[in-house]
Amino acid sequence: MQQTCLYVNGSNGAGKTTTIKAIMNLINLDSGEIYIFGEDIKKNEISIKDRIGFVYDDCCAFEDFTIKENKKIISKFYSKWDEEKFKYYLEKFELNENKKLKQLSKGQKMRFSLALALSHKAEFLILDEPTSGLDPVFRSELLDILFEIIGEEEVSILYSTHITTDLEKLADYITFLNKGKVEFSLEKDLLLEEYFLVKGPLDILNKDLEKELIGLRKTRYNFEGLTNNMRKLKELFGEKIIFEKATLDDIVVYYSKKDVK
Repeated sequence: MQQTCLYVNGSNGAGKTTTIKAIMNLINLDSGEIYIFGEDIKKNEISIKDRIGFVYDDCCAFEDFTIKENKKIISKFYSKWDEEKFKYYLEKFELNENKKLKQLSKGQKMRFSLALALSHKAEFLILDEPTSGLDPVFRSELLDILFEIIGEEEVSILYSTHITTDLEKLADYITFLNKGKVEFSLEKDLLLEEYFLVKGPLDILNKDLEKELIGLRKTRYNFEGLTNNMRKLKELFGEKIIFEKATLDDIVVYYSKKDVK
């Protein structure tokens, strides 16, 4: 698997967690098949999950057990468990193995989940809303940790989030879900090259212009929208409208508004 970081973005309820549950074979699909490492997850679930590290919003471990006791149980499920690597991450993340999980902060539990996920030679790391509910300082620290991991480990990352600021630092590719539908799935750099904000006076807003806009915001005298067809709009309207480079936040916000004009 090629080393990369794919972000799955969308508002709460867009289908991000459902997608991950489908990938992990935790729900039944109405149609289609899911292949990971070239294998059908339904036919090879155990061997595939042995190669995947999971990090969820809520730590999936025993609250009344210590880190050491939890590790002893969880490590038995992985054929390539690396005890030295686990100790390395405990030290790196400043975790005391004798502390019970219920004594840990949310940020410490997230570090523990990461330590588990990275200690069995996982080739694919899946993170479902890992920064949800965390303070901005630890959110930044977590992204720094993941940036280091991409550089140090042979691992690809699927990162699900509704927080657009998480996308800027790590993402190679971004997939945006809206009401269960994939709106786009593109390289981050290509995405930022293709999309522009369009601004102009309200009196020139017509059907031809609206047809090229993804989402629309109106004030009393002006409008603003998103487009990935700047060339056509320049031909149609010339200097009557202005263009600005769209940020990732702009793109996500306007795709969320695209059916409301």
